Amino acid sequence: MTKLQTLPAASGSSSGKSGKDGKSPRRRESRGSLAFSRSARIKGLIKHAILILVGAVMIYPLLWMVVSSLRPNDLIFREPGLWLESLEMSNYTDGWSALTHPFGHYMINSAIVVLGSILGNLISCSMAAYAFARLQFSGKKIFFGIMLLTIMLPFHVVIVPQYILFSQIGWVNTFWPLIVPKLLATDAFFVFLMVQFIRGIPKDLDEAARIDGAGHPRIFLRVILPLMVPALATTTIFTFIWTWNDFFGALIYLTDPDMFTVPVALRAFVDSQSATSWGSLFAMSIVSLLPVFLVFLFGQRFLIKGIATTGIK
Repeated sequence: MTKLQTLPAASGSSSGKSGKDGKSPRRRESRGSLAFSRSARIKGLIKHAILILVGAVMIYPLLWMVVSSLRPNDLIFREPGLWLESLEMSNYTDGWSALTHPFGHYMINSAIVVLGSILGNLISCSMAAYAFARLQFSGKKIFFGIMLLTIMLPFHVVIVPQYILFSQIGWVNTFWPLIVPKLLATDAFFVFLMVQFIRGIPKDLDEAARIDGAGHPRIFLRVILPLMVPALATTTIFTFIWTWNDFFGALIYLTDPDMFTVPVALRAFVDSQSATSWGSLFAMSIVSLLPVFLVFLFGQRFLIKGIATTGIK
């Protein structure tokens, strides 16, 4: 048998010799990566600086309103800066009791409208979404297209016929015109959001429940609805914010001061015939923003998850 011959050692670059310029490739790669990391760091600092600047510009009006609520009424527009020489806490106490009722009365009115609107949207929009996503009926695509078209329909277009209808029923100066439309799935945005979410749920779950003898009501309540928590949470947060800040609808239907909601009550601070108490107005504006801020703060993760899982970009 022939003896095995060993292969000669590899020469050239594998022998550990340096290149023509006398520098090792590793050192050149490390210098290149270092330069890249420095440029990436500089770009990141520039982006963060721009974001901080834009954020400061956007948040400045809110900060100015907070500072103005702590200033005397005669210094609010004289000193546009954010520096406070003294705290004027009387704006909050005076603003709370400046109107016919304490400001908490108007917050309770808004809470009633908000809770009714949330329940109406959750019930009606989820049922309509289940029908569009799971049921088969004639004209389904046409009705779904009409529903999507109503998203582009301004609220001001239908306000006149709605007002005439509710006036003939006798619902003016009540909360019903602000709550009852929510029970009829009039917010097409939430219907579309829930439809997209239900379409992402596997139909195998429906078929398994149907094998066990469940009908559509039971499938909706026992299978689909528990899986719709992110979409329901998103609907709740958006409904709360939009209804709490709704000024036009409440101004149209509520003319009795006892029925005023928070936005209409804030409008009552501005008097065209006498001096406006700007300090009290800004103070109560801060108070009215606290519920919205808390709802968004604690529901932010549900909001992000609900939007991300419905395919809306």
